[in-house]
Amino acid sequence: MNLTISRDDIKEYEKLNIISQMTPIKEKIRLFEKKYECSFEEFESGLKGKEENFEEWDDYIEWKSYLETATDLEQRLRAIPNVKNIKIT
Repeated sequence: MNLTISRDDIKEYEKLNIISQMTPIKEKIRLFEKKYECSFEEFESGLKGKEENFEEWDDYIEWKSYLETATDLEQRLRAIPNVKNIKIT
């Protein structure tokens, strides 16, 4: 059996893969924004000088991680159209 897959097909597959990873991450970010009724930056600023609250610090670490992951995925998504060499392993 022969199967022909174009470079554009592979790029489209990777776009969909990244989008499927981003969807639950962005939902988690929205839940934190709703829970604290602010952006991450506002939340982070509010933690400074405040008495330590373990739940808030745990949320801070998790929220920050989701934002960093979302940023990385968005960068990968933007880079896909410019990919020249594709290697299948």
